Amino acid sequence: MKGIADFERSLFELVRRTSVDLPMDVETSLRAAYARQKKGSRAREVLGTILENVELARKNDAPLCQDTGTMTFLFRVPENFDTNMLVAKTRAAVSKATRLGYLRQNTIDSVTGAGYETNIAHGAPIMHFEQCARKVVEAHLLLKGGGCENMGVQYSLPNTKIGADRDLDGVRRCVLHAIQNAQGAGCAPGIVGVCIGGDRATGYAHAKEQFFRKLDDKSPVKALARLERMLLKEANELGIGPMGLGGATTVMGIKLGALSRAPASFFVSVSYMCWAFRRRGAILGLRGDIKRWACK
Repeated sequence: MKGIADFERSLFELVRRTSVDLPMDVETSLRAAYARQKKGSRAREVLGTILENVELARKNDAPLCQDTGTMTFLFRVPENFDTNMLVAKTRAAVSKATRLGYLRQNTIDSVTGAGYETNIAHGAPIMHFEQCARKVVEAHLLLKGGGCENMGVQYSLPNTKIGADRDLDGVRRCVLHAIQNAQGAGCAPGIVGVCIGGDRATGYAHAKEQFFRKLDDKSPVKALARLERMLLKEANELGIGPMGLGGATTVMGIKLGALSRAPASFFVSVSYMCWAFRRRGAILGLRGDIKRWACK
């Protein structure tokens, strides 16, 4: 197809922007958190340094964090769209972004310990595909650093150690337990994605899908929307604060999703995202040109 090379150019731009330019809703939340901290406090100093980092990364066209993370792409494509072509263009864009320094050489062979210079390997980058009725391609990217990924945890309910039964209060106890145990590790203030139900694999995947949501949105399920508000308030009352040094802001958002489950299982999967909440989306034409940005 004439002009198909636009996909590689557009996907490269998606990777570049995701790496260097923090989304505005996240920056706004960080600035609000900074304003809430006491003058002269360690929390205010940490958040001030983070905001300076955000500005310098944008100004200098440099990665927000030295750990450019694991890449997860989510594509929504029309019926009969050539996904093999899209995979090839995505890999080419990632390879170029790595070569130009927008991505660190961040992919390791788990058996040999050898690194991949292009970040292209079995399972890297991660790509998910969904069909949509629109005549466009939606391309979304999440960059998730290793430190915050290490803070993820999965609970099987009932859990007598934390007093969590198979209900929404049990879910609440799991989320607060995960945040309390993290103690600011994973580069707080962060964002928490949660899946209620599913199996062990789909639970973690759906928890991470919550990171494609905006910070100021709410769950369309009323019970989950109420629980999101409650958990955000309770988590920030823990006093853990930025980087675990104390303060009024431990998390900037808590996003809940739910999947059906088998009768014998009740999993609560918790995924943690650092302050460098790097996610972007672009709406592409069928030739690969960028029509608009889905997340600014």
